[in-house]
Amino acid sequence: MTDTTSLILSPYDNSGIAVRNRIAVAPMTRITATEDGHPTQTMFDYYLRFAKGGFGLVVTEGIYTDKAFSQGYRFQPGLSDSTQAQAWAAFNRDMQARGAHVFAQLMHAGALSQGNIYRTHTVGPSAVRPKGKQMEFYHGNGLYPEPRPMTDAEIDEAVQGYVDAAQRAVNIAGFSGVEIHGANGYLLDQFLTAETNRRTDRWGGDTKARVRLLADVVSTVKRNLGSTVPVGIRISQGKVNDYVSKWQGGEADAEIIFGTLAAAGANFIHVTEHEAWQPAFDGTQDSLVTLARRYAPNVTIIANGSLHTAGRISHALSTGADIVTVGRGALANPDLPEVLARKRQPKTFDSSILHPVASIKDAELAMLADG
Repeated sequence: MTDTTSLILSPYDNSGIAVRNRIAVAPMTRITATEDGHPTQTMFDYYLRFAKGGFGLVVTEGIYTDKAFSQGYRFQPGLSDSTQAQAWAAFNRDMQARGAHVFAQLMHAGALSQGNIYRTHTVGPSAVRPKGKQMEFYHGNGLYPEPRPMTDAEIDEAVQGYVDAAQRAVNIAGFSGVEIHGANGYLLDQFLTAETNRRTDRWGGDTKARVRLLADVVSTVKRNLGSTVPVGIRISQGKVNDYVSKWQGGEADAEIIFGTLAAAGANFIHVTEHEAWQPAFDGTQDSLVTLARRYAPNVTIIANGSLHTAGRISHALSTGADIVTVGRGALANPDLPEVLARKRQPKTFDSSILHPVASIKDAELAMLADG
């Protein structure tokens, strides 16, 4: 076994995260739940492949948190009630028995919702119509509607939705950890992004104000769960509907965002970019992973973004990441840890695994595949 492979397959135990290797499965939208948000055997079979293949950690697809405005897609799983949560319990016991921990990714779609069985309109930080069109392969159609700005009461309800869903995830469903989805253009990212957050109250303004809601969700979930499981947050610059988006303040924004989330008590920060090894900002050298490590030095850093080869995984681990999540690499190779351990050549990702629509741009497809 090469030194590179040894590092990838070495155990990790820190920040409440104890896994058998440094390679994990990225969250990827699958839309294979029932219409009313219950997981199905098809979903469980999909995840079980990765445990059988040697992965030590799996992060679920985004799971909606409440029966108000959080659901983003038809056939998306939910943790909005105890019945939905109970349906995951046997699955989590099975995954843990196979040596794999599962983190529940909690998601509120906000203005990017394109399929909500509970509401007929969307909400967001401000009345800003999202860029682009709804994703047809996720049952969307046409332009995104203009969201209604959230009231203070609705923001409080959304935070409580994360808290309640997190408690169900741990106490009923038996998940090993919780990831708050603060990336890819969904609700919390809408509050973080100046273009979509034009509020003039305490939730809007400069970067310190716009990151406040993300920090509040992390700290409130942490306070309610205690130290029973790790709680972290996923962060990105790109969105599913604007994958080239960048933070306007560059590294200064990165310092504020990562420092604030660390201070809020995040056990881990899951950083995702289209190509994670690339400089985060024009004219600079450091990747977003490296910046996360710099400004959140005591937090576990998980890296994601086109890291589907041993060389790229190893590079991420040497430049700031503690764990790497893979999307396309896992879809093509559900047994990737075993492939690497046996020094076999991983299979190449075939985009038709996701969807046979040739018009989807490679970068957009990569973002979807990598969560």
